[in-house]
Amino acid sequence: MLVATLSCAPVAHAQLSNLLNQGKDSAGGGLGGLTNGMSLGSLTSNSIGNVAGVLQLCAKNNYLGGDTSSVKDGLMSKLGGSSSSDGGYKDGAKGILDSGSGKKVDLSGGGLKEQVAKQVCDKILQQGKSML
Repeated sequence: MLVATLSCAPVAHAQLSNLLNQGKDSAGGGLGGLTNGMSLGSLTSNSIGNVAGVLQLCAKNNYLGGDTSSVKDGLMSKLGGSSSSDGGYKDGAKGILDSGSGKKVDLSGGGLKEQVAKQVCDKILQQGKSML
């Protein structure tokens, strides 16, 4: 029931973060695995390239609107404009957020994972803006 509710209704950041921090759904299964054990609030990337790549994925999947592409393009210009040589960008564009602490979060997928990905995309967009 909880999964159906989360995938059909907008989820407030605090509610989703609490759910992830608890690491459990109503059936007792873990949700912490969606974020590799990290809280939603602590999800940031360790590189400009990875942030740009994640923003590329977010824009492609329409997880964010507005200035996502302009922030991604601004970050790419800081990298010299070449995404083909940046491993962090490549991972990010595939949906892999590299926190730099040895933990990676896979943002690809649907359902509940999509709701988490949208929240992470919003956070990474804010991080990207601060890097410009």
